[in-house]
Amino acid sequence: MDLSARQILDRLVSFPTVSSESNLALVDFVEDYLLSHGVAPVRVSSPCGTKASIFAHIGPQVEGGGVLSGHTDVVPVKGQDWTSDPFTVTERDGKLFGRGTCDMKGFVALALAAVPLAQKSTLKRPIQIALSYDEEVGMTGAPPMIERMLNCGLPKADAVIVGEPSMMQVVSGHKGGFGYIVDVRGHEVHSSLMHEGVSAVMMAAELVAWANRINAENAARTPGRLDADFVPPYTTVHVGTIKGGTAHNITARDCRFEIDFRVVPGEDQAQWEARFEAKVARLDTEMKAVHPCAGVTLFQDFNAPGLAPEPAGAAEALARRLTGDNSPRVVSYATEGGLFQRRGYSTVICGPGDIAQAHQPDEYLSVAQFEAGGRVLEGLILDCCV
Repeated sequence: MDLSARQILDRLVSFPTVSSESNLALVDFVEDYLLSHGVAPVRVSSPCGTKASIFAHIGPQVEGGGVLSGHTDVVPVKGQDWTSDPFTVTERDGKLFGRGTCDMKGFVALALAAVPLAQKSTLKRPIQIALSYDEEVGMTGAPPMIERMLNCGLPKADAVIVGEPSMMQVVSGHKGGFGYIVDVRGHEVHSSLMHEGVSAVMMAAELVAWANRINAENAARTPGRLDADFVPPYTTVHVGTIKGGTAHNITARDCRFEIDFRVVPGEDQAQWEARFEAKVARLDTEMKAVHPCAGVTLFQDFNAPGLAPEPAGAAEALARRLTGDNSPRVVSYATEGGLFQRRGYSTVICGPGDIAQAHQPDEYLSVAQFEAGGRVLEGLILDCCV
């Protein structure tokens, strides 16, 4: 299957791999493409069987080399105002428009396009490709894929390059993140007798107010050494959606909201989880003291560890060697990089495109960035030949 990087990108974008849908058609394409170039990939299916991650090894069966990490899912287009078909790559004004061109099918296309050159080269160290599912909705696909990579006899790579959009600049650290769906159940009575009931809305407001207090406290503290370069340089707590209640004069029976934490690498994510869950437990006890059916239920819908900078790490050294970028740089969004690092891989972020385009209507990747990414991956192949 002889395809250019642009042709591969066209095919990848044509698969509407919104996280709520299956990605198997895309995985079938990737598998067929790799097999056509003599590379045997490994699938890691989701528990439900409707999705899969896929990884592959190119080159000698020795440790070292690098992993090119990407995700196959994209965010929805529903409700967004697109000027062209989001699942067809449209080029205009030096930009490649389409859902996922920037985040992050552009990088995946470049990684796949590099396979034929890697196969023809005399690699001394291997190159691996690792593509996950459901990164956008909780990063649930990467952990079992990484586990399989570590336990299937695959030689372990020295470095992981996660190709999230960074304008081909080297990002050595990012915040971690985790979030909950919070279901608050109250007890309905007329609001004139609110002391006999439990308002789910007002109890939820207690947790929202707690989040505001935490943000104020964190903002007032002096940032730690690992945290000072982040914007903002502290852990944040955010409530993005909230819904509840039936009428202005009834204590609300139900309220649901979503809360997420963005944790700086210098702090323990597990401690923040424990702190929030302890606050919820205290509120749950107070509510049940008024009525036994009242209370709070938590569902953690994502958990992604932060990526700590590795000044002497193999991944940072490799990425700086390939790009010539020597500036320190961290970001506040989360990636699968922390999952690789937690399993012992040296990891950095470096990919084509601007993160500001991710998830937007008329998402695009500039042709210049697409070409720059291709040159860096060609350089990776040459580097692995030394």
